Amino acid sequence: MAVNEELLKQTLDAIRPNLQADGGDCQYVGVDEDGVVQLELQGACAGCPMSQMTLSMGIERILKEHVPGVTRVEAVNDVRF
Repeated sequence: MAVNEELLKQTLDAIRPNLQADGGDCQYVGVDEDGVVQLELQGACAGCPMSQMTLSMGIERILKEHVPGVTRVEAVNDVRF
């Protein structure tokens, strides 16, 4: 199932203020044919030890609920300490 990119971007825009409140942000990079959404984590989110939890339990969960076809979310600049 193809992911509706416009709905995906709208949903990310709704999530973004929560990330920005903690000094972070995310930039949409793309989505592949398998429904894997790629995001670039920015600001405080980039390299944060909790970023994987934010992705899986926050962003991914919300996108899966609101955007049909999304299967997973991954960070393209995932820096681990």
